Amino acid sequence: MENEQRPEQVAEQYQCCGLLEQDLTELCTLAGITSIPRVTVTPSPAADAASLIAEDEEQSRLGEQCIQVELQNDDPRSVCKVFLRGWKVEEEIMGVLNKCLPSLGNLKTLNFWSAGLTDSMLPALGTMVASCPQLWSLTLEGNPLPEHSFHVLIGASSTLSHLSLRNNCIDDTAAQLLGQGLSTMTSSNHNLLSLVLSFNCITDVGAEHIAEGLRWNRSLLSLSLGHNRIGDIGAQKLAEVLQPFKLKHVEVVERRRLQMESQGQPRAQAEPSCGRPLSLHGSDVAGKLSPAKQNRSSTKRKDRLRKDDIKQSKKMSVSLDTRRGRLAKITEEQHSTDYAQAVEQPGPTHPLLEPGWQQDGNVILPGNRVLLNLNLAYNRITERGLRALLAAVEGQQQQEGAGGKQGLRRLSVHRNSFPATCTVLAQLQELLQQRDPLPQLTEEEEENSLDP
Repeated sequence: MENEQRPEQVAEQYQCCGLLEQDLTELCTLAGITSIPRVTVTPSPAADAASLIAEDEEQSRLGEQCIQVELQNDDPRSVCKVFLRGWKVEEEIMGVLNKCLPSLGNLKTLNFWSAGLTDSMLPALGTMVASCPQLWSLTLEGNPLPEHSFHVLIGASSTLSHLSLRNNCIDDTAAQLLGQGLSTMTSSNHNLLSLVLSFNCITDVGAEHIAEGLRWNRSLLSLSLGHNRIGDIGAQKLAEVLQPFKLKHVEVVERRRLQMESQGQPRAQAEPSCGRPLSLHGSDVAGKLSPAKQNRSSTKRKDRLRKDDIKQSKKMSVSLDTRRGRLAKITEEQHSTDYAQAVEQPGPTHPLLEPGWQQDGNVILPGNRVLLNLNLAYNRITERGLRALLAAVEGQQQQEGAGGKQGLRRLSVHRNSFPATCTVLAQLQELLQQRDPLPQLTEEEEENSLDP
């Protein structure tokens, strides 16, 4: 009897075959789980969303545990999307999923909606996500966590391209951790293209933390902060990081250290003295900014996913409503080009090494020019904050004319605390219309497209 294995040990030795229903049933049985979730195949993307939501609500009402999957083709092994909606996922079931989902070679999207996730599940979930060879999109909506553990999903080693954290009661403390996950002076997330933080509890304080995260992040293309509690101070902090900013003393010291290290010289080169930005020379490179070494598997995976990322960044960066088929051709041409430039151009290994200049005794860097889409709709911004955002976009426009790269293409600010007829809003809309080739959408369409 001494050699008798426990159920979880037997389950650990099971070799998954890539058939989700079979693997799930076998693993649950071996682990001693009696309530095994049912696996159902949902219709393709053309299915009526209202009917799917109604089905989710009915399953939740009945207390039924159901895992919905979408197939890439008729092969049951071609699962590309997995949805767990409206029922509590226990630790034991999460352990089973952590073993069987990585065997799905085509899995690209994973969605936990109101699934009762806990802080203790997040580290294992992050490990599982990294083990799925093609998984790029993770949605965790309606899963508030008391200990604010969402940031473990977007560290420097994260392989996710899209993360949605809507409706999770994310406050300023959680926003600080997420901002640090996006970047610090010494590390940066280099894969995340889209982050959705709408319908949360982020105030000006949290917005400042997110802005700090954007300071050295050069991969994020789309950020949604709609339906929060951000006012003028938060809008100003976000605007500051999108235009030229001066380095803090500790950043100047680190910049000089990095310059000497990269050039092999005893002294760093002096900054040119000029009143306008120099060419960024491809400084807005997605995927080459973390000074930490990237592991080999992450690099190979990023190469495999580049085509998928380009397609998805088009949806996330410029209100791409592909479900309606609007302007697909112009969208592909414009925004695949923008993203391809960000990925393929050579650039410095750290944003602190971007070309800068001296002004009034300060070292100035060009700011974040990678972010293409920013959603600040349904907040508490007045004309004061709006002016700061207008100044940031105007500055990016001037830099672009002087050889700068990219910058905001879409900025959503409707339903804030300023009149719809204010002059500043009209000026901002006119400027953005010049930068964005797509016709303006209605507010409802914009909400749906900016928060995929």
